[in-house]
Amino acid sequence: MTVKANGRTADHDIDPIFLHRWSPRAFTGEPMPHAVLMSLFEAARWAPSAFNLQPWRFIYAERDTPDWDRLLGVLIEYNQAWVRGASALVFVVSDRFRRKPAAEPEPLYSHSFDAGAAWAYLALQAHHLGWAAHGMTGFDPERAYAELGLAEVDYRVEAAIAIGRPADKSILPTAYQAREAPSHRLPMAGLVFKGRFTG
Repeated sequence: MTVKANGRTADHDIDPIFLHRWSPRAFTGEPMPHAVLMSLFEAARWAPSAFNLQPWRFIYAERDTPDWDRLLGVLIEYNQAWVRGASALVFVVSDRFRRKPAAEPEPLYSHSFDAGAAWAYLALQAHHLGWAAHGMTGFDPERAYAELGLAEVDYRVEAAIAIGRPADKSILPTAYQAREAPSHRLPMAGLVFKGRFTG
């Protein structure tokens, strides 16, 4: 059974939310109620993780607050140009270690994988509430560690997320407008393999 929505087609039966959710760059810039932003982090909090260690951390700035320009400056210029229209900017960070009382920290193999699960929950919650979340890795890593107050030996800055209310693409600079549409996905045959990788 195929599922179609938002100009996309799923080859198997899934909830339409997965097709409707996408990552726009055009945002209204309207203030985001703090309670709504917290509900996105609450959704992320319930993501699964190895040993239930929950290694993700979120560092955020809301539009028109003292931290906004500082964190916006961590992004590359290409991303700054459109993220300026967002309502919130979030950095996703993962703890590289499993930490136990009175013991040396142990490297946590799944820290990035687990943080990715939390980001996905956040993105789906944003869509559910009529907002959108756009993840990106276009930022200056060295500056990110400095501005976020993190030691790279302990944490990994995984990605930045722009959150806002979707707007018409006409508000974007011309160079960005052509890409402002839901993207498609690779065929299942190139992604899923039975028993052994054959790609």
